[in-house]
Amino acid sequence: MEPQKNSKASPLDKNIYDNAKNHFLGNFPESLPIEQAYVHIGMYLGWIIENELYSEYFEDEAGIQIFRFHRKEISCTILSELWDGYLGYELFNSKGNLFTYFYYGGGIYKKDYTDLLAGSLPSIYHVQDTWDNYEKMKVKIAERFAQWKELVGEE
Repeated sequence: MEPQKNSKASPLDKNIYDNAKNHFLGNFPESLPIEQAYVHIGMYLGWIIENELYSEYFEDEAGIQIFRFHRKEISCTILSELWDGYLGYELFNSKGNLFTYFYYGGGIYKKDYTDLLAGSLPSIYHVQDTWDNYEKMKVKIAERFAQWKELVGEE
């Protein structure tokens, strides 16, 4: 199923915010399992799901995954792996895309993730996919989302 397009082109159209293969083909630590390249992407996607900022396309294609994530039957890494570590515009609704463009695309998410979870670790790829770590990021992303809404005049 193809994602629905608006008739007007947007600068957010076709925006790819992240892709795990760019990480494990780059300077990814050889000592780590490849799954570690999916953790940071999955944590963000999990927050998007919990806040219902995903698109109809994503809901149609990933309904079972969304349900299983809500029930904590699949982890952030598995959620990301099921989508090949891809984080692109068609997964988000309009508000989700605007926020993701600002927060994830603007590098703020990576800084928050590093500061909060990877500060004392050798790299961001050493962060473990735990529900405790997800909860920490969830709080931080929610804080950034509230700040962003204030900035753009959202209620």
